[in-house]
Amino acid sequence: MTTFPPPAEELRLLDAELRQLDARRGQLLARRAQLVAALYAVAPRPLAGPAPSAPPRPEASAPRVQNVLLVLGGVLLTVAAAAFTLLSWGDLGIAGRAAVLGAVTAAVLAAPLFLLRRGLRSTAESVAGLGLALTVLDAYALHEAALGATDGTAYAAVAAAVLATLWTGYGAVSADLRLPRPAALTAAQFPLLLGALAVDAEAYGISAVLLVTAAADAVVAVRERSGSAVPFGAPRIVAVAGAGLLGGGGALIALRLSWTADGPGAAAGAAALLGFASMVAVGAAHRTARGSERLKGAAGAPSSAGAVPPGTVPPRAVPPGVSGPSPAFRVAAGTALSGGLLLVVALGGLLRVSLPGGWAVPAHLVCAVALAGGAALTGVARAWLPEAVRRGLVGAGAAVQALSLLWALPLVLVVVTGPLGWAQRPWSGGPGDAREAVTVLTPWPPYAPQALVVLVVLAGVAALSARRAGERSWASTGAVVLGWTAVLGLPAVLALPYPAGLALLGAATAALLALEGRLPHPRAGTVLALITSVDLAFLALADRTATLAVLSALAVLCAVASGSVRRSPLTAPAAAVYATALACATGAAAGWSAPHTALLVLAVPAACAPLAARAGAVTGLGVESAGAAAGAVAVGLAVTDAPVLALVLSLLGVVAAGTAARPDRRQAGYAAAVLFLLASWVRLAAWDVGTPEAYTLPVTVPALLVGVRRRRREPRLGSWPAYGPGLAVTLVPSLGAAWTDAGWTRPLLLGSAALAVTLLGARHRLRAPLVLGGAVLVLDALHELAPYLVQVADGLPRWVPPALAGLLLLAAGATYEQRIRDVRRVREALGRMN
Repeated sequence: MTTFPPPAEELRLLDAELRQLDARRGQLLARRAQLVAALYAVAPRPLAGPAPSAPPRPEASAPRVQNVLLVLGGVLLTVAAAAFTLLSWGDLGIAGRAAVLGAVTAAVLAAPLFLLRRGLRSTAESVAGLGLALTVLDAYALHEAALGATDGTAYAAVAAAVLATLWTGYGAVSADLRLPRPAALTAAQFPLLLGALAVDAEAYGISAVLLVTAAADAVVAVRERSGSAVPFGAPRIVAVAGAGLLGGGGALIALRLSWTADGPGAAAGAAALLGFASMVAVGAAHRTARGSERLKGAAGAPSSAGAVPPGTVPPRAVPPGVSGPSPAFRVAAGTALSGGLLLVVALGGLLRVSLPGGWAVPAHLVCAVALAGGAALTGVARAWLPEAVRRGLVGAGAAVQALSLLWALPLVLVVVTGPLGWAQRPWSGGPGDAREAVTVLTPWPPYAPQALVVLVVLAGVAALSARRAGERSWASTGAVVLGWTAVLGLPAVLALPYPAGLALLGAATAALLALEGRLPHPRAGTVLALITSVDLAFLALADRTATLAVLSALAVLCAVASGSVRRSPLTAPAAAVYATALACATGAAAGWSAPHTALLVLAVPAACAPLAARAGAVTGLGVESAGAAAGAVAVGLAVTDAPVLALVLSLLGVVAAGTAARPDRRQAGYAAAVLFLLASWVRLAAWDVGTPEAYTLPVTVPALLVGVRRRRREPRLGSWPAYGPGLAVTLVPSLGAAWTDAGWTRPLLLGSAALAVTLLGARHRLRAPLVLGGAVLVLDALHELAPYLVQVADGLPRWVPPALAGLLLLAAGATYEQRIRDVRRVREALGRMN
């Protein structure tokens, strides 16, 4: 039946429906208004015919089409003029030739002036290009007609100079044309070079004319102004390209002359060329940097009305978020860097010819240091040189210093890695001096004294830089490392006596450890001291007495240095390592065998265990690791003697057990158990014990005790993880031994033990003892009854096995049929229920 709501509730429902209808009606009216407005906005279409299509969009703009046509026309006219000059020139007389060439060239060069008055700038540029090409053809025609006997290279030089002058004047007359000025600059690149080639100038002359031309290009490039009414990009591009190419070529020739100079005169000539090139580069960088600074100041100074003054180009606005040096700053710095390198090579070349062989790199290094220091520190440089130029000069000095360090690197590698060769020739006799000590397997590098001087100079420069940058700067770390390498190579370079070299390295190790707190970065001195100590230890391997003395001193020194919390994480493990090496060396010096020396080495892990407990977390871990390494060394030494090896393993187990007494080192108990087990096995093997139970019972008993303890803590733990491994370790090897044993004692004892395990498993309802004990008991019984079973099998008739197999199959078939009948009954019962 349908129930009607109360009147008040029905009235509320009706009001809600009416509000929804009103809202929907408002939406429909708004959409209708939009559609009507869209229909009125569309233009009326014709009643018939297709809709008119939009005109196709042009693919090229009108100015672009104009330029293409003008360029093609100028090229075609130039080709025609060249063909006329080359092919039809001989058909005219001298007067006719002069009249034709003069009239055509004059007409073509004058035409752009009239075209500019009419506003046809692009056409004027094309015609001007044709006129410039005709002047080149005129020069060629003049040589072919009247001056054929003159030298071609000399004539080309004069012609290039004349053309450059004429084109420059033509560009001044027609100031609105863009082409004459870059064309004149291009022609001006060749007169001096061609003239030098014409007179067969030497390399000095070729370099000089290239550098002079590049200097002129640099002057033109830096004098261009951005406020000119005519764009100046092409002239500056030509000038910059010419300065770079010709200046680079001249500088390369001068560099080769400087490196191959064999006397002061030749070196002075090359230095003069390089100095001139450097002056040009630094001057161009200075002018560029000053212009960049003025432009930056103009951009940063606001004008009264915010407008740009007339006649100037407004500076580029720097986008927000963009920082760093401007492109002009980078160009100036790079140019100054090139000039600084050229100046260093010039001065270094002068010093090289006046010094003995091998001092070229130190000479250049001194010049680089002077240049960088003068640019960075002197007040004159700060007042006169812009920041970009000073940074470039300092960068040039730094680049030369880096190259000098690479040149000295072979000496550092020899003095640091050379002593490692004594590991192959221990106690073979002390070398004659420190140089022989580091070159036992590596060759001595050439110019080692000069390389040492380079390291000393670089260390001094880094130290001076650190005073300005701060004590914690990378320069201070570099000063320490470079000074350390210099001290490390000093004994070998000076060929000091072998004991003196050892003493110097030992003093350096102690000094680095003592100055740890005063060095710039944490643990820098400790790391360098440990590297020095390693070199010292390997150097001492040459002599027995030196080995014992050095290892003793290093062990004591590192132990004393471990009193500092900052040094102890590195020096404490190092002390343990040196103590281990001292123990091995002591045993070898006393004539002990390796197994007996292992007992002496055990003193190191025995001492490391209590010391690690008193040290901090990081230091303690390092000491324990060193002690474990010493224990491994002891085991390796004793591996050839089974009784001593068992004793070593037992003592190490005691150390591990003592470490496990600490609350934070409970895991060491497992290591102690393994060590004790291995010790017992080794001891049994030494006694020629072949009974497997002697090896397995020491594992089974602790494993079962651990399983009982785990079951008490975790009652839900199963018997297989608790007791299975411990029982299997003994029962399985004993069963294998019983099956190969012809006696009755072992099977009887094994059966009794398996029976006891089975009964315990049944008593406590544990699967692992029940299954393992029962299986071993059955297999042991089968092993004992096997002879009787064989006899019974021999006494039975041959028809018995087939009969037994048939009965088994019949029983299986009957069982299978019974199961099928039971399934059928269940299915019928379920059918009756439906």
